[in-house]
Amino acid sequence: MPDEPLYDVINRRRDTRREFTGEPLDPDLLARILSAAHCAPSVGMSQPWDFVLVRSPETLAGFARHVETERDVFAASLSGERAKTFSRIKIEGIRESGLGIVVGYDPTRGGPDVLGRHAIADAGLYSVVCAIQNLWLAATAEGVGVGWVSFYREEFVRSLVGMPEHVRPVAWLCVGAVSALPEVPDLERFGWRHRSPLDTVVHEERYGVSGSAPTG
Repeated sequence: MPDEPLYDVINRRRDTRREFTGEPLDPDLLARILSAAHCAPSVGMSQPWDFVLVRSPETLAGFARHVETERDVFAASLSGERAKTFSRIKIEGIRESGLGIVVGYDPTRGGPDVLGRHAIADAGLYSVVCAIQNLWLAATAEGVGVGWVSFYREEFVRSLVGMPEHVRPVAWLCVGAVSALPEVPDLERFGWRHRSPLDTVVHEERYGVSGSAPTG
């Protein structure tokens, strides 16, 4: 298989929660990870991302409290075995990581005429997600943990880190040194969801026409 280290990094990438040690990242290491994100492809070369580095204990604590409230809202909607399973899952490592990277999407970046975005308005948003994946894979290659926190309201995060109204907060990433990357994703380990086989999502020519997955 060509370029096996790349496939190894892809398969080792995990959403990190409980493994953070709190040890500060070396500035050069953090710069490499952010540079990898900034090298992501973007529609019309617009590079519509921003990265807000949050280290203030007060800000991290404020965000953690907000996330805990949203976790409680979601937990209240569950019952039975689903509620029991969710109660065992840690959804964030905000304080433990010591660093939050808030990734924003600025649709005005690149000017009013972004090449390639005229027919797909969300192409810029997709570009930001590509940058996040680049950051995550680079962090994995460096042995650094990343956890994407999704239990928050965008308006709260925008206000917390001072993003302008037109910039959309796409992700809060907990980034930091870890004792080890988990072998199995938490959601799979605790029985919330399991990864589906490739052939259940591959279609031949038209959606709904199943076929055997490519084997290389």
